[in-house]
Amino acid sequence: MGEVITRRDFLLGSTFAALGLAINLNAEEIQTKKSKVILIRHSRALDESYKFDEEVIQRMLDEAVMTLFNLKNPVKAFQNMVTPDDVVGIKSNVWTYLPTPPELERAIKKRLIEAGVREDNIGIDDRGVRENPIFQKSTALINVRPLRTHYLAGISGCMKNYITFAENLPDYHPNNCADLALLFKLPAVKGKTRLNILSALTPQFHGRGPHHFNRRYVWNYKGLIVGTDPVAVDAVGLQIIMAKRAEYFGKAQELPRVPRHIETADVKHGLGTSDMAKIDLIRLGWQEGILI
Repeated sequence: MGEVITRRDFLLGSTFAALGLAINLNAEEIQTKKSKVILIRHSRALDESYKFDEEVIQRMLDEAVMTLFNLKNPVKAFQNMVTPDDVVGIKSNVWTYLPTPPELERAIKKRLIEAGVREDNIGIDDRGVRENPIFQKSTALINVRPLRTHYLAGISGCMKNYITFAENLPDYHPNNCADLALLFKLPAVKGKTRLNILSALTPQFHGRGPHHFNRRYVWNYKGLIVGTDPVAVDAVGLQIIMAKRAEYFGKAQELPRVPRHIETADVKHGLGTSDMAKIDLIRLGWQEGILI
């Protein structure tokens, strides 16, 4: 005789079928979900003498993080990233010619304190992160640096900003710095990055050699690129640099060295999204000369 299907069996079967459908739908949503990146610009972020307006930069940061997390209060947005128990390292960049603007560093630190993080549990550093006590015991990182071209990697973005966490920097130079995503697996970094901010206030779109700088190749783009996905943030930065180079030098000179590390971080290492078609780019603020 065949098995008798009771009403209870039928209801249980229907419940699990519905649950299975929901799981499949959620899996599809996860697979198709785009990396969200905010590109915000303001015409008064700095003047022609490269003097930054700290109040405007604070407002730009606030609007970017509120939009990123769909919140209406910047402090709440930072509380979405950190808790009062966190020890937070702000990984900055001190390259002589184009450092992270102090105004932007202070804007980040201000919101972290207002979000409840103790001031003595916040550190800002670049080349000294391996010896810095705050970074040694950090539970969260904010990754912030300027956007510029780089003679080996093609561009310096948020991924390359973590190079100073490495014990031996040249280990990450082969094949045009293709495997920079491995920096995010270092014990001092892994799982800690809460926010990536690529300062496109004054990007450098051309350079020759490791330390070449010429103000002629820097322009007042007056923007910030913000997201939780460092690959997507760098991919947007790359598009801006390529567009500026095409505008200045012509289409054939988009970039002299192809940045391999962005696509490799996605395809090989699964760190984030490099495909612009899979990035939800939200443009805020000043639109003149936006390029992308």
